Amino acid sequence: MKAKLSCSLLAAIFLWGCEDTNNKPTPNPNTSVSQPSLSIPAFDAENAYKLVEKQVSFGPRVPKTPAHEACLQWLKTELETAGAQVEIQQGIMESHLDPRMPIKNIIAKINPTATKRVLLCAHWDTRYIADQEKDAKLSKEPILGADDGGSGVAVLLEIAHTIKKMPINNLGVDIVLFDVEDQGEPQGGLDFKKIQTWCLGSQYWAKNKGNYTANFGILLDMVGSAGATFPKEGVSMRYAGVFVQKIWAEATNLGYSDMFVQGETKEIIDDHVFVNQFANIPTLDIINLPVGNPNLTFGPHWHTQNDNMKVIDKNTLKAVGQVLLNVLYKEAAGTF
Repeated sequence: MKAKLSCSLLAAIFLWGCEDTNNKPTPNPNTSVSQPSLSIPAFDAENAYKLVEKQVSFGPRVPKTPAHEACLQWLKTELETAGAQVEIQQGIMESHLDPRMPIKNIIAKINPTATKRVLLCAHWDTRYIADQEKDAKLSKEPILGADDGGSGVAVLLEIAHTIKKMPINNLGVDIVLFDVEDQGEPQGGLDFKKIQTWCLGSQYWAKNKGNYTANFGILLDMVGSAGATFPKEGVSMRYAGVFVQKIWAEATNLGYSDMFVQGETKEIIDDHVFVNQFANIPTLDIINLPVGNPNLTFGPHWHTQNDNMKVIDKNTLKAVGQVLLNVLYKEAAGTF
């Protein structure tokens, strides 16, 4: 995830709500979630955890490195094994690191002929420096990105595997894994020109998607750490507020209101900004933003060497994955 600092050009509102969670239902992670005439599969958090672990095993997935290329090929094969139609979108973007930064977005289509479609996305690269490290030596090294990159990708991979096991009808699902999201200029979030150094893969995709469209999109970013909270982020509310409200209501019904909290945060820069602005697809961001933090930092492991498997929590992966499965199967059934 890029610096994700709030932009002074974007509106800033910080309204924290409270809710009664005493009577929330308790989800059973070992069974499917069923409703009359609609069966929704259970999300396999154990396998999602292994998928994070596999990505981390490659090392930092920094563009133009052997680890990045090896992970690319593994991701492509993993999505193909899940039954998706996969292509690698390659392009060039100007970066503060490289005037000709190569972009390798991974685009996977499930049910490619379906007219009604939903976009799911995450970034698969990891940060080239640990710019939030207190240790000066460690701050110059790249990060493993177990949470920041790895967790969102793992959830989407497991979604694809689940749909293969229990095919979804009347809905196309497109998984786009954005490259070069996390290579932006440090502290670049307060200047729009510097913001452009972040999220290069999503900018390229949104401007070169052809005639593709979707009913709505969901971006996952840092969705795997223990104690994660997902408030209603400002850009998401501005462009896709109706979908935010419905998804957070679904999370509450599943018993995850302690993670999918009702508070709203100021707007942040993430891949969904450019999907909304350039692709015109209403897209929201499920992202870990600690509740009650006016500075909008992203947890103590963010952009540090501590973003490793120790921070990953299967319960958090389960919550996000199950909410997404409910949304997809209900959207396919016309009940979302």
